[in-house]
Amino acid sequence: MSTARINTSELLSPSQLAEVRKRSNLRGIWLVLHAWGVIFGSMALFVWMPNPLTFLLAVMLIGARQLGLAILMHDGAHGNLTENPKLNMFLSQWLCAYPMGAETMAYRRYHLQHHMNTQQENDPDLILSAPFPITKKSFRRKMIRDLTGQTGYQQRKSQIMNALALGKQGKGMSAKERALHYWNKLGRATLAQAILFAILAASGHWYLYFALWVLPLLTWHMAITRVRNIAEHAMVPDNDDPFRQARTTLAGPLARAFIAPYWVNYHVEHHLLMWVPCYNLPKTRAYLIANGYGEKMESKKNYLDVLRMATSRPDDEDGPGKLVHNARRRVAGTFDEGFSSAN
Repeated sequence: MSTARINTSELLSPSQLAEVRKRSNLRGIWLVLHAWGVIFGSMALFVWMPNPLTFLLAVMLIGARQLGLAILMHDGAHGNLTENPKLNMFLSQWLCAYPMGAETMAYRRYHLQHHMNTQQENDPDLILSAPFPITKKSFRRKMIRDLTGQTGYQQRKSQIMNALALGKQGKGMSAKERALHYWNKLGRATLAQAILFAILAASGHWYLYFALWVLPLLTWHMAITRVRNIAEHAMVPDNDDPFRQARTTLAGPLARAFIAPYWVNYHVEHHLLMWVPCYNLPKTRAYLIANGYGEKMESKKNYLDVLRMATSRPDDEDGPGKLVHNARRRVAGTFDEGFSSAN
């Protein structure tokens, strides 16, 4: 079953549509520079004042900006990051996707399936929302695995093994074929990691690559990606209503700094008008509310509200169980505990 569609001309006036769909080369460049500025600035803060507090702060800020790079890659996959298509792809690939071990066009092919089939049985991201609600115990276990690096390690291990064709798919491959397979899968991402390491080594602080790039990537980035994925589609009220099959979670300054950078929390607005750049989503929401759609849009006032709802299953029902909420679809097979960076 395909999800209902809404004519965007019914949502916003022609002048409003023209305003929110505007893309800016300068704005896109600034956002990418901002993300890297926060990353390198956080590293510099720790080098300047090395103590547990500045280290923890740097891990959290960098992990959030790593999610920010994935968000900006997502905008690039939609062609929204800048007005110039070549600049859009360069920024998205080399400064956002490759440093995060991703690839914009591969992500785009996957992600557009999510937009075409949101919360339907053939939505590739349904696995992220369908298991909810879960118990608080289950959520704590997941967060412990995220924050201790177990989730991130397993994901990266699988990614590297796949790139090296270790397994049935690589049986009989020559060394040259295996090397080519790796290059096609992760070669440019590996080059981006080498460049980042070289920059930090040239600064005299090579250890920062491991302490304040790899560690945040495997810990805080994983935890807030899980929270973000839960917020976007878990336990939405109506899988077939475009206003209610995704969720916008309001976020204050601290949440935007540590959990939801670059307007990723405006998810209903993104699904309604997916060609709107992330930096125009707040204005899009304001126009939608002014046009009388505020009550229709699924929203939560903060991420704590979302997590309370998502962990509302009683602890005495911990385990696989058969409890479902009113928005869940039947999906063949079992659900794992993985999650993607899909937006």
